[in-house]
Amino acid sequence: MKILAIEFSSERRSVAVLEGVKLRGAACQSAGQSTRAFALIEQALHEAGVEREAVDCLAVGLGPGSYAGIRSAIAVAQGWQIARHVSLLGLCSVEALAVQAQEKGLHGRLHFLVDAQRNECYAATYEINVGTIQLVTPLRLLTAAQAATLWQDGRAVVGPELLARYPHAEVLLPDAAALGRLAANRTDFVSGDALEPIYLRETAFVKALPPRNRG
Repeated sequence: MKILAIEFSSERRSVAVLEGVKLRGAACQSAGQSTRAFALIEQALHEAGVEREAVDCLAVGLGPGSYAGIRSAIAVAQGWQIARHVSLLGLCSVEALAVQAQEKGLHGRLHFLVDAQRNECYAATYEINVGTIQLVTPLRLLTAAQAATLWQDGRAVVGPELLARYPHAEVLLPDAAALGRLAANRTDFVSGDALEPIYLRETAFVKALPPRNRG
């Protein structure tokens, strides 16, 4: 299966083309630049020697992270499915980080922290060994004070935006290649309209006041 993976949830936007779990081509850019999604895709496809028509599956990182970046990746995947009828997978970007940590040789209990703004962090805990990755505590939202207590129980892995707060942490950014390797072993395909960014806060709506009668 030829997989096109798109990971735009962090300050680095990345795209990867894989055949099974084998990486064929990749491209990335800083989120500080205007995201050129299709230019990145074309670059990765060209490096892989794969035509657009040959892509069987699109894997999208759903975050948590940059809402705008994730929405951009989802829009590309939705349009691609309409045009090409490919399979789609929406995957947690923190799960990709766990794969990257394992590949980097980071083992034991690891707490993955992603900046959630508002002095909060998204956090998930994994037990990682040479041949296994086990989810210990699912993704949740923590205050900065709660996140600080995780250091008493294992090591933390963070994105660069949290490095100032946790200077001794390992730094990783979600990568499209790791996302693609996750996708190679998954079959829980979805339709494009089912893809949504991972966002743990409750959505609150404030009802507008009725218009004043100026009569």
